[in-house]
Amino acid sequence: MNRVTRLFMLLTACALPSAFAHADIAAPAKRIIALSPHSVEMLYAIGAGEAIVATTDHADFPEAALAIPRIGGYHGVQVERILELEPDLVVVWGSGNKVEDITRIKALGFRVFDSNPDTLDEVADELESLGELTGHQVLAAKVAADYRQQLKQLRSENLAKSGVNVFYQLWSTPLMTVAKDSWIQQIISVCHGDNVFADAANDYPQVSLETVVLKQPEVILQSQDEGNILGVDWSAWPEIPAVKNKHIYQLNADLLHRAAPRALLGVEALCDALDKAR
Repeated sequence: MNRVTRLFMLLTACALPSAFAHADIAAPAKRIIALSPHSVEMLYAIGAGEAIVATTDHADFPEAALAIPRIGGYHGVQVERILELEPDLVVVWGSGNKVEDITRIKALGFRVFDSNPDTLDEVADELESLGELTGHQVLAAKVAADYRQQLKQLRSENLAKSGVNVFYQLWSTPLMTVAKDSWIQQIISVCHGDNVFADAANDYPQVSLETVVLKQPEVILQSQDEGNILGVDWSAWPEIPAVKNKHIYQLNADLLHRAAPRALLGVEALCDALDKAR
């Protein structure tokens, strides 16, 4: 396919029939573009990592993923590069990729799978779906079953524990946290924590320091990002139980924020932090 042909396809993509946009391919995918860090982790987990020919920024696990060419990131993907690479499967991220990019990729006729798990349980479902698409059903089924069993065990282990009030510092400037329908809230719930902002009006609310003081959290959790840690001097608020009792903990954001099998390690780390305050 020469450059002129590729550009013509790109410019006329939106005019292609919708039936072509949803064309199905029976054969397992052998050339995959994965447009999110979590889908890269999933594909490697089921043995399909070597089929990935391109991905986006921040896809850094496992180590082998660092060698995959990047074709975009938060600000968008290079659709022309997708044409050049000729994948037989593009794994998009419905809530992380730009809507217009996904629309153009579909319009060009590529086989598209939207990997966008909203719950901890859906991670296992996604693993099985990717297994079907890539011909790695056996390993995917095993990984999914192991994941479900470990998640069930974590829920069981923490069910009878006493509740503990927790403030999750998503970011420092502005000060942001998480609420009832967020991904992090699900992890807090597994650990039987009581998110002091669970009933906020949106999933990722901006809050004030004074409001945090009034909520009296017993634990403050932060990501290990230096900008987040240094953004708030909690020692200036000794009236907060978490500050007074030194229950402020830094956790690996990749384990907590990515909908991938390693999310269970994030659950364990968060539960361990809450246990220290019980």
